[in-house]
Amino acid sequence: MAGIDAMPPLALTLGEPAGIGPDITLAAFSERRALSLPVFHVTGDAAFLARRAALLGIAVDIVECQPEEAGRVFASALPVCPLGRHVAGEPGRPSVDDAAAVTGSIETAVEHVRTGRASAVVTNPIAKSALYKAGFEFPGHTEYLAALAERFAPGPHRAVMMLAGPDLRTVPVTIHIPLAEVPKRLTTELIVATGRIVARDLARRFGIAAPRIAVCGLNPHAGEDGAIGREDIEVVPPAVAALRAEGIDAFGPLPADTLFHAAARARFDAALGMYHDQALIPIKTLAFDEGVNVTLGLPFVRTSPDHGTAFEIAGTGRARPDSLVAALRLAAVLAGNEAARS
Repeated sequence: MAGIDAMPPLALTLGEPAGIGPDITLAAFSERRALSLPVFHVTGDAAFLARRAALLGIAVDIVECQPEEAGRVFASALPVCPLGRHVAGEPGRPSVDDAAAVTGSIETAVEHVRTGRASAVVTNPIAKSALYKAGFEFPGHTEYLAALAERFAPGPHRAVMMLAGPDLRTVPVTIHIPLAEVPKRLTTELIVATGRIVARDLARRFGIAAPRIAVCGLNPHAGEDGAIGREDIEVVPPAVAALRAEGIDAFGPLPADTLFHAAARARFDAALGMYHDQALIPIKTLAFDEGVNVTLGLPFVRTSPDHGTAFEIAGTGRARPDSLVAALRLAAVLAGNEAARS
């Protein structure tokens, strides 16, 4: 922990102001000592966070400062690096007027990491619909972060979504597309490219010297030798063979319905699911409140709570900070591991 303690603070984004991001930020900070949280600063609006704290009945001091001052401030107050933008953020009522603050918070957090003023980015949930109305041009959070990554090094940077919990890590190869589109989009090349990034970041950031990667079959029973689809003969096995030829300990295709019980999980460090729910249902079943969204493939560490904005409970005090706490802790560990390798 000494190495982590000596690192720059984590940069936590504001997220959607009308959602639960501010609530869980304040709740986590108020319990920072009991939870042994790493130092972080928020890129946001101190006045807005003070209003939300008052609404929630959370007694917390909030101080505007620069990232270099966060370590000193954190002991007694929540450090907030100001964006120079007013944030309205009425609970449950997302406003297009706050869109610039939402994207500005993300951009500022990334810039803090790029300039060495922060060690990693932790993002609170955003509401893409509100951003689209303001002209946001990216499909989502991850794509925006990949574009910002070009400031570190020329792109393109391929971002890969990992869901990580205490006992399981999963990666969907295809993500937010209709299920009917998955067989059309799933290619050997896509599986190989995803597996490479997963293996690299498991070694570089998770500290796993020889990562073991289980690869799910696309079809029930991994296709049953072609009786239930040809993808698990023609698409997935060549990808596994290519990864193994590169020295990556990948194996499969494996039936997804028998891959996630305790004994099976002991055989691998991460599992590649061929589509969104194949990867996300197991992790959310095992670690719904502790799951962390980790973006692999970027030149900086990024984690996020594994949940959305939850407008229906924003401002009520019912939002639990567990996933954010896990995201903060994991970001500090991953950034520390990467720093130790450089």
